[in-house]
Amino acid sequence: MNPMLNIAIRAARKAGNVIAKSYERRDDLQTVTKGINDFVTNVDKAAEAAIIETIRASYPDHTIITEESGALEGKDKEIQWVIDPLDGTTNFIKGFPHFSVSIAIRVKGRTEVGVVYDPINNELFTGVRGEGAKLNDLRLRVTEKRDLQGTILATGFPFKQPKLMPAQFAMMTSLAESAADFRRTGSAALDLCYVAAGRVDAYFEMGVKAWDIAAGELIAREAGALVCDFAGGHNYLKEGNVVVSSPRVVKEILTKIQPHFNQI
Repeated sequence: MNPMLNIAIRAARKAGNVIAKSYERRDDLQTVTKGINDFVTNVDKAAEAAIIETIRASYPDHTIITEESGALEGKDKEIQWVIDPLDGTTNFIKGFPHFSVSIAIRVKGRTEVGVVYDPINNELFTGVRGEGAKLNDLRLRVTEKRDLQGTILATGFPFKQPKLMPAQFAMMTSLAESAADFRRTGSAALDLCYVAAGRVDAYFEMGVKAWDIAAGELIAREAGALVCDFAGGHNYLKEGNVVVSSPRVVKEILTKIQPHFNQI
């Protein structure tokens, strides 16, 4: 096994244990508002600390970029661990059992390893560049849909940027002409992994952060998905707008959503 993958899995499971134990005792939850509809809890911070401790024990010189602490620069700036310790914090706060730990490892600007762990269902999604993607020990392959007709589409609402909501609903209205249904579950990392696993046929979202999607997008790509931004390019980690599906479905989704995105 790739040695960095091994450490990433160890870190994700340790954070997952922190989250799962706290989920059973949410009376002790301490929540702080970071921004519009944006929350952080003491559990996010404890899970992040567990991840950082695990990484530092094996790779003390690597740079770590986290949602809560920002960039923790190490001597080696070419290797970056991009972490979301609890993707789906709002679900966690409400007791909705759908959230995950997301850890990506980027080397010289390219994502090499992705790990997404769902501690409630004990589902570990992993991907290594050029080596495929797995759910636990099962090899993943994206659903090879030939067109948008009858697809199940996952999305997330830009609730932290309310001004984008009209465009979101316009896109969904256009897509609904062909799609069978939508799913909006509250964890971008798991949405990407669910595309990889064929549980949904596609995923699109505006305004996500790199730590939300860096691990999941590699897993989806390694399962055969095409990942792009709303212009069909590769700036999704920087811009935060992402479309993921089989190549033919991505093309149709872009055709449907671009007119509404360009009006923003």
